[in-house]
Amino acid sequence: MIGLETLTALMAKHGLAVIAPIAVLEGPIVTVIAAWLASQNLFSVWSVSIIVILADVVGDVGLYSLGRWGLNRMPKRWRDKLGLNRARLVSAGRHFQNKGVKTLLFGKWTHSAGAPVLVAAGIARMNIWLFTLTNLIATIPKSLAFVALGYWLGSYYGKIDSWLTKGSLILLVLILFGATIWFFRRKRQHG
Repeated sequence: MIGLETLTALMAKHGLAVIAPIAVLEGPIVTVIAAWLASQNLFSVWSVSIIVILADVVGDVGLYSLGRWGLNRMPKRWRDKLGLNRARLVSAGRHFQNKGVKTLLFGKWTHSAGAPVLVAAGIARMNIWLFTLTNLIATIPKSLAFVALGYWLGSYYGKIDSWLTKGSLILLVLILFGATIWFFRRKRQHG
């Protein structure tokens, strides 16, 4: 990742054109910094909002595509090591057919589970239009919250980045802990 000061200088110098591609990769903190720069009258806050929302959706479709079309390019032994056998893929397909919207919302709003959920939706071949619409609906409030945070408190972007990293890590640990409990309870019930 590019240092935050360098990122801020690049965005201030080159404007909205540099925000879009960086926001695809580094969403939340780029949104915070871009909104802070908007509060300094370097950009329109509405332009920043639209760009970061579109960049987020483009990144999500990229991860979906990786799952959907990248799986077949993966060597079979890697798929086997990841447990991506036919039965599991059919099960994932059913899950995303029945609970895809809820799963995507969970992945988007927890941030920690986002990338794996988006790739899994692609692997499961979730309908691309439903996937995109769900992600857009989930992205709008999330991105606007980061825009607001950046607009009013963006000068603290270093601390905000640290909070985002720590918060995501804590949430990931909690998700993994909850998934482990769920797995063992389910195993005990069926075992």
